[in-house]
Amino acid sequence: MRIISHATVTWVIFIIVPSTSGFGYGKREQHLWPKTHKLCAGKLQSPVSISTSKAIPLPLPALEMIGYHDFLPMPQTLINDGRTVKLTINKNAIREKLPYVFGATLKPNQQYEIEQLHFHWGAKNNRGAEHVLNGLRYPMEMHIVHRSLAYANFSQALQHEDGVVVVAALFQLQDEHNEHLRPFLERLPDVKWAHAELSVNISITLTSLIPSDTDVFYTYKGSLTTPPCSEVITWIIFATPVPISFRQVFHIIIIFYCFV
Repeated sequence: MRIISHATVTWVIFIIVPSTSGFGYGKREQHLWPKTHKLCAGKLQSPVSISTSKAIPLPLPALEMIGYHDFLPMPQTLINDGRTVKLTINKNAIREKLPYVFGATLKPNQQYEIEQLHFHWGAKNNRGAEHVLNGLRYPMEMHIVHRSLAYANFSQALQHEDGVVVVAALFQLQDEHNEHLRPFLERLPDVKWAHAELSVNISITLTSLIPSDTDVFYTYKGSLTTPPCSEVITWIIFATPVPISFRQVFHIIIIFYCFV
């Protein structure tokens, strides 16, 4: 069973490092976003607070994730953009087909290819995820960003309501390390400063970063979580969290908050 969420909008964005962008992330600053970015006052804004009891179960087709078991092509680019750390794919140097998704609530015969993935975490173990699930904000959230192949590039996709799909996973604290995260976490010190950018060879698959149970998820039409707040995102959020250890989260916090 898949679940589609009709949730009320809440603003729960947290920063990683100070940003030099033209907007801030405090509650007061977020209220100012609509003055310069009108879409930020829209009716389909993300992130949202999801309640399982208010979600509507729907018998949807499976979310098909093609190439998720394959190692991401190398080299990739690791970027600290001042708000998050993301891993982007160098498409100019790649000939093979990249991982893509289709099915679920997406338009028939429309495929969405990976553009990048990034993580959100906060200064405390229990305050990092953007989405809230059943009143709980998890310590970390990952977004795998996909562009519809109907559009030539990501900028063009952002102009269309069916242009972008974000597959999201929430991370739950446990005692044991998640070894699948090690290749990524080992490179974080190299981009601890805002606007650092580095070519890397990280051996990692998308399957290793998402829960083993992907049959149940929440999906809704939403937006970018930062200005310009374009309402063009189809969100797919797995119901089962991915494990991460206390020490791994602390490792991230030490890297980014001790060098602010």
